[in-house]
Amino acid sequence: MASHRKSRPTGSLVAGLRTPALATAALTSVALLSQSAHASPAADDRPSLEEVEKKVDDLYRQAESATEKYNAAKEKTAKQRKRVDTLLDDVAQRTQKLNEAREQLGSFAAAQYRTGATAPDTATFLLADTPQDYFDQTQVMDRLTGRRKAAVDDYVTQQSETMKQRREATESLRTLTASQNDLRTAKATVQQKLTDARELLAKLTAEEKARLAAIEKRKQEEAARKAAELARQQQAEQQRQEEAAAARQEQQSGASSGTGTSGTSGTSGDTSASDPSYATKADKALAFARAQVGKPYVWGATGPDSYDCSGLTQAAWKAAGVDLPRTTYDQVNAGTTVPLSQALPGDLVFFYDDVTHVGLYIGNGMMIHAPKPGAYVREESIYYDGEGSIHSVVRPA
Repeated sequence: MASHRKSRPTGSLVAGLRTPALATAALTSVALLSQSAHASPAADDRPSLEEVEKKVDDLYRQAESATEKYNAAKEKTAKQRKRVDTLLDDVAQRTQKLNEAREQLGSFAAAQYRTGATAPDTATFLLADTPQDYFDQTQVMDRLTGRRKAAVDDYVTQQSETMKQRREATESLRTLTASQNDLRTAKATVQQKLTDARELLAKLTAEEKARLAAIEKRKQEEAARKAAELARQQQAEQQRQEEAAAARQEQQSGASSGTGTSGTSGTSGDTSASDPSYATKADKALAFARAQVGKPYVWGATGPDSYDCSGLTQAAWKAAGVDLPRTTYDQVNAGTTVPLSQALPGDLVFFYDDVTHVGLYIGNGMMIHAPKPGAYVREESIYYDGEGSIHSVVRPA
């Protein structure tokens, strides 16, 4: 980096100044040299490589957070669209029934007009050919009156239900519009964050990119060291549990009664480890995830050619017959939280305080995940972004 040191006049130069003109000229020269020293190294205003790395990482995290919001908005929009379609279909059916009820009322009105049923009873009696004709006509009209009342009641009911469904459809359409707006906002946010990150990286020189790669390599080496340390801890814990189980079994075999179940530790790790059904499902989820290694991360993608982080974990566990929600915000609540020391293959590992990333644990401190835009599905240490980035571990089945 270029020096910022200013040229300073020596003591002999200052002492040798005899006139104000010479002093002014000297001071002017010093000022110009000072300005040129500040102006020439324009590159000094650029952020350091570490600052660029942090900024890019932050942008990718923000993009991933926006991606999860996009996923949630997309899911909500799809559900709302289905709801609106159902309501509109129901409105159409009720409108048809309303029209049929209206037609029936019209036929009764026409029949009433033709038979003169609106005339007073005295006039009807006097105009009848015989008294018997009057009584026959009265019985017919009584039956018609009952049918007409039923038709009117049906019409009123259909009209009320139709209006109610139309109001619900209108409100659902309004909600759908709001969801679509949220979807567009989240999508624009993702795209802007990714554009900003690409622009920052594009400004790096070849030397800076090489130094950035070296920094990333050191981070990966530290992450691998932490993963190996966790693997040793988990192996030691597993050995302890096996020894404890063997001791309990030995006690039970020497006892006359079979009441040794009280010696179990009762931890979620022990329970799942002894549950063959979980191991079977986890194996299927892991087999699916491994088959996706090398496929690109694409925000909002759920496969089969590309994935985002939660899209991958959802698809993996779906292959094992377990339905997970779409977003990390919901997946983190779709199971039992377990300590990191008791994590088993197949568990979900969540990251960051806002729970915006997830990977599928494969054992020995490693996971399979879709890391970020520009990367591919891969196996990586769960400490890839530092120990402090790990939020929680959840067992989904």
